[in-house]
Amino acid sequence: MRRITQEIPQEVILEEKETMARVRSMQGRPASYYIVTYGCQMNAHDSESLEGMLQEMGLRGAPDRTCADFVIFNTCCVRDNAERRALGNVTWLKELKKTNPDLRVAVCGCMIQEPGMADQILRTYPFIDLAFGTHNLYHFPTLFEQMVIRQRRVIEVVNDDLGSVPEELPIVRANPYQAYITIMYGCNNFCSYCIVPSVRGRERSREPGRILEEAEQLRREGVKEIMLLGQNVNSYGLDRENGMTFPQLLREIDGIGIERVRFMTSHPKDLSVELMDVMANGKHICPQLHLPVQHGNNRILKSMNRRYTREAYLEKVRMLRERIPNISLSTDLIVAYPGETEEEFLDTCSLVEEVRYDSAFTFIYSPRTGTPAAKMPGQIDPETASARIQKLIAIQKRITAENFQNYLGQCHQVLVDAPSRRDPRQMSGKNEYNITVNFDGTPDLIGQIVPVTITEARETTLRGTTAEAKHD
Repeated sequence: MRRITQEIPQEVILEEKETMARVRSMQGRPASYYIVTYGCQMNAHDSESLEGMLQEMGLRGAPDRTCADFVIFNTCCVRDNAERRALGNVTWLKELKKTNPDLRVAVCGCMIQEPGMADQILRTYPFIDLAFGTHNLYHFPTLFEQMVIRQRRVIEVVNDDLGSVPEELPIVRANPYQAYITIMYGCNNFCSYCIVPSVRGRERSREPGRILEEAEQLRREGVKEIMLLGQNVNSYGLDRENGMTFPQLLREIDGIGIERVRFMTSHPKDLSVELMDVMANGKHICPQLHLPVQHGNNRILKSMNRRYTREAYLEKVRMLRERIPNISLSTDLIVAYPGETEEEFLDTCSLVEEVRYDSAFTFIYSPRTGTPAAKMPGQIDPETASARIQKLIAIQKRITAENFQNYLGQCHQVLVDAPSRRDPRQMSGKNEYNITVNFDGTPDLIGQIVPVTITEARETTLRGTTAEAKHD
């Protein structure tokens, strides 16, 4: 039965806006902030909302966490390594707090939403002043105000499994020329290794009219590229009465006229022919798709509850390339899943050889408490896991290098975002395939889409030259 997504009531959002105004005039509140973000693009976009609310409350951004009055960690719990990194950095602030007793420390996001994790963290790290989960983001101003007034820790983690959709939160975008648009929250897929449904809740889609209004506003503001976000964008709209599908929404957004449109993440089981056709016929949709396969063996895919086979995935790749011959594909891959044999691991290697991704995010399986896979027999020893991922990385590195050779001589459209980290005389940006391209240029090109002829392929980036540079 279709569940109808509910927006958070307007009066609740108005109360939070009133709270922001009160905090702005409050004596003794923190004056500056620094946000540390871990995890995916959804977390990055959440941090943009946190920054928007902090600035509405009168705080200014600090250049680094050592000179901020308020430091907030927006955490990820998808893999154990992300949790350990976050907690290691939180521990570091304990020493800083000894020299600056007025420093306030907050932890939020997926790790706090994880069942039992908030209590564990707060017992272990008593110097944390504020903690809240993923479903409390819109309530942050009230929690911040309570922390300042009470002068003691504030904790709020609610289980909002059915979920609701916040609207009209202030946002400070990290880049004025690129923007995220969250089109849906949560996930209904329950992959056996994944904690996301437990910390992000069930799928709930934003009303399409609000999404289109946001996209139109971004176009008016001069944004050149948008990324549509959701844990599984392909199931957008299934929880709403009007039934607008993701391909229909994507077609409407393409028609708004923003120069580039991307989206992620796209679950292979829900990748439809209709979506492929919208991508192929779109004027502004980038010829690039992140399509996480996770594994190349059918038994493992079934155990993961991915609900597609190797053969079905490869058929969708074939249909994509039939419609969009120049499409750039990337993926996620897990090695050392419980019970994975050497032969099953080699099935992943052979799939990578067959698909020939431009890039892949490779991970050693990380047990997540509360997921079915964490209790499965046959957990792989670290030495075997390490050997397997190194082999897989080597295969993908070779394929990336071979693929990048095919780009030599081509003219790519590069959205310039910053000077190169290694050479300030060069500019850096992403091409239509979401690959970083460096070229000789000047800062006045930042924010423009520049034609660049590819002249050199490096390990993970491309190098090129502009027509102006050739003429010079």
